Amino acid sequence: MSDDKLYIVLMGLPARGKSTLALRLLEAFRKDHIHTRIFNNGNLRRIYRPLAETSCAEFYSPNNSNAVELRNQFARMHCEKAKAYLDNSGQVAILDATNAGRNRREMLEKYLNNHPLLFIECINDDEDILDLSILEKTKLPEFKHLDGKTAKTEFLKRIDYYKMIYAPLKVERNYVRLDSLQNKILSEKHTDAIPLYARLRDYLVTDEVKNLFLIRHTQTEYNIEDRIGGDPGLTKKGKEQAEALGQFFAGRKISYIFTSSLLRTKRTAEAIAARQDACRIIALKEFNEIHAGVCEGMTYAEIEKEMPKVFRARETNKYAYVYPEGESYAMMKPRIEEGIKKSFFLNRRAHNIMIVGHQAVNRLILSHFLYRREVDVPYIYIPQDRFYHIVSTQNKKLFELKRYDKHFFKKTAQGG
Repeated sequence: MSDDKLYIVLMGLPARGKSTLALRLLEAFRKDHIHTRIFNNGNLRRIYRPLAETSCAEFYSPNNSNAVELRNQFARMHCEKAKAYLDNSGQVAILDATNAGRNRREMLEKYLNNHPLLFIECINDDEDILDLSILEKTKLPEFKHLDGKTAKTEFLKRIDYYKMIYAPLKVERNYVRLDSLQNKILSEKHTDAIPLYARLRDYLVTDEVKNLFLIRHTQTEYNIEDRIGGDPGLTKKGKEQAEALGQFFAGRKISYIFTSSLLRTKRTAEAIAARQDACRIIALKEFNEIHAGVCEGMTYAEIEKEMPKVFRARETNKYAYVYPEGESYAMMKPRIEEGIKKSFFLNRRAHNIMIVGHQAVNRLILSHFLYRREVDVPYIYIPQDRFYHIVSTQNKKLFELKRYDKHFFKKTAQGG
């Protein structure tokens, strides 16, 4: 058996991130000049069968013998293509399909027996992410003839059919079980020597972002008065700043803008999305500003005067200090990291990710990439007239603070 070429067979229920992972692996291998190709069964299905048939859940029923044979036929077709690819110049063949049942995987193991084969199971049961992922799936051309509600019903029923035959990886010779939201390996088994495994494993567990635009919401009345927390709207200047952001990013494709559930981030995002094509705003509660408890809506001067013990205690250790009936930076950190994971999972196919957050939120997001000391996190500079541009890949790290409003406000002052 040759030991320098590899079959990677993905498996997992629909909407668990298999195709996204396939694309990530393709790009990563190709950057290392490793000849790689994806063989996606869904593409064959959509080519050879009418969309009205493949969008119907009954096509995936294990009791639909004709459809089962068709889907097995597509799997065999891709086995032949993958085998031919590795017999020539190819080094890694990625077979992307649900492969939920043990019978299908046995067929793959028997047929793809000339090079090492590694199964990767994508697992993700986060309900919020699944709902959003399914919504995106139902917007694909396969469902264009159906209304949104019907498409979702059919897709959920499709998942239920796959659950009927689903068997997690266990008896296979070589496998990795991956939490595809957290990029965390849950278990792994290697009976054979797997080429490129060290590099592959590194790909699987690494968070990568090509362009993250980290923006603080624009000015609010609370900002002017130095009040904390609350849910204020934007000032006139804040609306102008948001408009300037929209103009600045008009030339870049932004598919998603992630915000908190608070008004000021949503309004800032709306001004940016207004100048984009097919841009969705997704509010994640994980990105909500630090909860100041009994101090919500107060100014720091009022806290110092009315709650001097609270003021002094917070000044001693801002990162660990918990507002009475509220939270601390330390308490926020797990939810902020969860928000980062969710936004990356939903937007992994896009080159540009945008998060419109708050001062404390953005400090913690930056510290996720910058690895600042905890004591320094509450002092990271987060202005409202600039944004952070972050690139974090295995081969490149970039952090820059950039202005967006200089030319806009100069033009406004001149009456433009």
